[in-house]
Amino acid sequence: MTPTAGNGANKPATGWSRLRTWLPLAVILLLTAIAYALGWNERLSFKTIGLNYEILRAFIDAHTFVALLIYIAVYTVIIALSLPLGILMTVAGGLLFGWFISAPATVLGATIGATIIFLAARTSLGEALAARASPWVCKLSQGFKANALSYLLFLRLVPAFPFCIVNVVPALLGVPLRTFVLGTFLGIIPGTYAFAVAGSGLASVIEAQNEIYRECLALHDSSSTAACPYTIDTNALITTEVLLAFALLGIVALIPVAIDKWSKRNVSA
Repeated sequence: MTPTAGNGANKPATGWSRLRTWLPLAVILLLTAIAYALGWNERLSFKTIGLNYEILRAFIDAHTFVALLIYIAVYTVIIALSLPLGILMTVAGGLLFGWFISAPATVLGATIGATIIFLAARTSLGEALAARASPWVCKLSQGFKANALSYLLFLRLVPAFPFCIVNVVPALLGVPLRTFVLGTFLGIIPGTYAFAVAGSGLASVIEAQNEIYRECLALHDSSSTAACPYTIDTNALITTEVLLAFALLGIVALIPVAIDKWSKRNVSA
């Protein structure tokens, strides 16, 4: 069939349409570059949170709702800009708010932030990839979308896959927004609660470390921190047992996919 002159689908993309397509991802990349240039990824550390623990706790006690909104907003921005601070913020949330309050807030902030980068990647890259996709990419996309929720749960539950990568790949493979949001929301719940609970038990550790750090500074009679390290090893929270538990949960998430493939194979046989 010969296309008519009024068919908008065959018109070449205008400069504005191209700008509108690439603008969301360009804005996120620009903000990410600014965040790194300003050193946000280094300034927001457990040392900063620990040394200001009493101030932060006093503000939270006086303005709990506002503080919780700020926490959710900061978490959303961190995830949307793909800054490597997710675990730090989750542990800090448990420390400052307690796991019962911080865990749901963390899940909400992380889901919103992940959805923002998902939509930006789908708008800017999804259409371009679909237009140039080779047959094997189309086949991969179809296979992923057929069991998208199970695959997403697996990718979210198993910590071997970087959170930021899992935000983008489903967008490139054409996963529906509703499926992405549901898979992200459900998939991050176990890890969020695990690290929030761990953070809620660090109050005494923080207070003890603050005392040691301040005594060290007083002893050296200097504001220099070189001789007085501040050490809170949050990596110790990520134990082999925790990683194994998440991996097992990920395998459970793939059981429906395995059953589906096994059933189709038997039917075809």
